[in-house]
Amino acid sequence: MQFTSEQRLDDGVLAREFTLGEIPGTLWTPESAAPAPLILMAHNNGLPKAEPRLVARARSTARCGYAVAAIDAAGCGGRPRSAADERARAELRRAMRAGEPLDGIFESFIGPLVEKAVPEWRTTLDALLSLPGVGGPVGYSGWMALGIRLAAVEPRIAAAGFFAGGYVPRAQGEEARQITVPLLMLLQWDDEGNPRQRALDLFDAFGSREKTLHANTGGHTGTPWFEVEDANRFFGRHLK
Repeated sequence: MQFTSEQRLDDGVLAREFTLGEIPGTLWTPESAAPAPLILMAHNNGLPKAEPRLVARARSTARCGYAVAAIDAAGCGGRPRSAADERARAELRRAMRAGEPLDGIFESFIGPLVEKAVPEWRTTLDALLSLPGVGGPVGYSGWMALGIRLAAVEPRIAAAGFFAGGYVPRAQGEEARQITVPLLMLLQWDDEGNPRQRALDLFDAFGSREKTLHANTGGHTGTPWFEVEDANRFFGRHLK
């Protein structure tokens, strides 16, 4: 892992850009020198790590005493996309303009994106936990399709917060039953791109003994800021 820039922000959080092979990432850490629990933070469906809503969440979480990391995994953010990825995205845009059903396109698009992203997140996790000032336990926050797979295969994840605003392939309904860590799921009740019943069925499928659902009225990007504060309290119960 090579750090390429470092900036102390006005809220005291240290933001460092890094590269790990072909993987670009950002690590936010609190002012305290003590080892901080780590939270992996991923945005939905391949948006960049520099997306303003993710950066705001990361900084808020770091101020609460966590190390927070985000990466642009394969095909995400500014990283090159395969010809198959570009065809799928073009077909998705065409179907959305035409008002056609999107499930079949999402099934062929999201699954491969998750398959490519998970190994890179695990490689990043290995490198982050070797750094001074970054300790366990580890939490995950963000994109649900990625989080389900990561929590199912990565035993170091001790708690997870999922945003139910992204499409989750049908096959992951069974995978969700393998998730047993404490879980917080955020649902926008009027999300135009994610039918609420599908999200409720997934919540029911999770195998966690402790799982909490927070539902708020509003569309896809309308998650209230207080949910970020509640998520920090959730992670405080399980990572500190």
